Amino acid sequence: MRGSKPTDALRTLPERAFRLRARLIAVGLCAVCFAGLIGRLFWLQLCTGGWYTQRALGQQLRDTVVPADRGKIYSADGALLAANSSCWTLRASPREMPEDKLALAAKGLAEILELDEAKLLEKFSDRRSNDCLLRYRVERETADAVRDFCAANGITGVRINQDSKRWYPQGEFLASVLGFTNVDNAGVSGLELEYNDTLTGQNGVVLTAVNAWGYTLAQSYETELAPVEGSGLRLTIDANIQHYLENALNYAVQEHHVAARSVGIVMEVNTGAVLAMATTPAYDPNQPRVIADKAARAAVDALSGKERAAALQLAQQTQWRNKAVSDLYEPGSVFKLITCAAALDAGAITRHSTFYCGDSISVAGTRFHCANHKRHGSQTVTQALENSCNQSFIQIGARLGKQAFCDYFAAFGLREPTGIDLPAEPKKSLYYTADRMGPVELASCAFGQSSKISYMEMAAAVCAVVNGGRLMQPYLVSDILNPDGSILQHTEPVCRRQVIKPETSETMREMMEAVVLYGGGRNARIQGYRVGGKSGTSQKLDSADEKARIASFVAVAPIDNPQFLCLVCLDEPHSWTTAGGSLSAPVCAEVLEQTLVYKGIPRAAVPDTPASDAETSADLPEDGDSFDGA
Repeated sequence: MRGSKPTDALRTLPERAFRLRARLIAVGLCAVCFAGLIGRLFWLQLCTGGWYTQRALGQQLRDTVVPADRGKIYSADGALLAANSSCWTLRASPREMPEDKLALAAKGLAEILELDEAKLLEKFSDRRSNDCLLRYRVERETADAVRDFCAANGITGVRINQDSKRWYPQGEFLASVLGFTNVDNAGVSGLELEYNDTLTGQNGVVLTAVNAWGYTLAQSYETELAPVEGSGLRLTIDANIQHYLENALNYAVQEHHVAARSVGIVMEVNTGAVLAMATTPAYDPNQPRVIADKAARAAVDALSGKERAAALQLAQQTQWRNKAVSDLYEPGSVFKLITCAAALDAGAITRHSTFYCGDSISVAGTRFHCANHKRHGSQTVTQALENSCNQSFIQIGARLGKQAFCDYFAAFGLREPTGIDLPAEPKKSLYYTADRMGPVELASCAFGQSSKISYMEMAAAVCAVVNGGRLMQPYLVSDILNPDGSILQHTEPVCRRQVIKPETSETMREMMEAVVLYGGGRNARIQGYRVGGKSGTSQKLDSADEKARIASFVAVAPIDNPQFLCLVCLDEPHSWTTAGGSLSAPVCAEVLEQTLVYKGIPRAAVPDTPASDAETSADLPEDGDSFDGA
């Protein structure tokens, strides 16, 4: 028995070696696997952890934007001009829609929302999609119809989210100034565009729990970040004065068959604050793409295809354009106020200087004459202004000289934007510089032709003529408001520069009053108020119609203590005359009289200087704008 022990020991040696190798291999494999696991964990945690975190969050949360209201816009007297109204945005989640009702949903929703059924079915058939837009900002009736349809047919996955859209409670009122917004509630034109960042609020958000497939969980929770309304605006525009202006312009456009729209501006001469501004005919900013002018709409509807599309776009852009700011025009004889003020201020003339007006005057071979070939004879500067005498102002321009003329032209702000807080103001006007100006150009520019400036530039320049010589920057927004109505920022008047001496301005006020009392501005008289003004009838030199004119008038009252300016321009009137003193002066008088009474300015106790019994509209001096000497 003892002899068998060595044999048994020898038999177990291979087994022991095999077991040892097996253990070593097992340990190695474990080590490799463990190292791989550690490496993978390291990669996931440190290298791609952010991606997986975001993916996980995306599978757990759905965010719904809660649109913020735009800031409200008010007139100076508190009238609500732009507000917000409730609407609803419709979205769908194809993943959540019943498979067997996709066709029914596409058909029914297409009918309600006026959408293409085939395209809608294609969207619904994409089962990977968790969100698709159906319609932006629909009215309550449409939203209710969608809700009722889905409830009646057991269709899930359609979301009806309350939204907000811009609303203009006054309709066409002040449309060219306010502008409008697009489907995204962003400003497109006017103040809505200029102050878009200010008016735009901060959207809120609702986070909703969903599963990995995007379905809302039964145990859903929501967290809300409340939206913040945008800042509001209080304008310098007075709603009452704006109504006076728009009503008077609308009547003038109809009475005188104005073809190319009219422009009106009312300003505080001492501050630059715009009290009223209108381009007529207007449009409804609640439906900005509908052509308001019946004749223009009929012309568009008569076309088809690409021609109609192009004509429609042009008609829309035309009605949206605020001519008072965006358009350039030949100011005509109204500009004689600038020439006269410059010559007086420079000492080139005095108020007692005299000039002679004969049949015509020749300048470097070009002959100029006054309207209807009138001969005014010998006259003082004041009489030349009363008669709107071209020949006299050609001589005044020559005495002033081209360099001084161009210097004052620039000083009055006629070579640069006014800086008014509205978009689309031209970067520069059209004018001659001294190095390009010959005697003929100086002559025509002196009485208001051959240069093109904006209506706003003209109004601001005339304010400087009468307010002591200060060029004020026009502005429309007096206050930026917090959502609760408190003032966030107030606008102070800005004087850009001193243009002429105060004594020159005083002389000009006296001469402008003489124009209204005795000259071509007699239709601008207002019983009990002292008024100064100047007419203009400018030839549209770039028009295909040689007879096309712009009838304009600028009036200031009370002229002895200037407070309010009114500029009215009728573009291409087709009436018994085209003279600004006959067509536009009465509009200025009507608007200014209503404004003066509304503002509490008392009438004078003494009667105005009576007009001659023989004086009629037909007796008024013509504005005298003739360029070619024909």
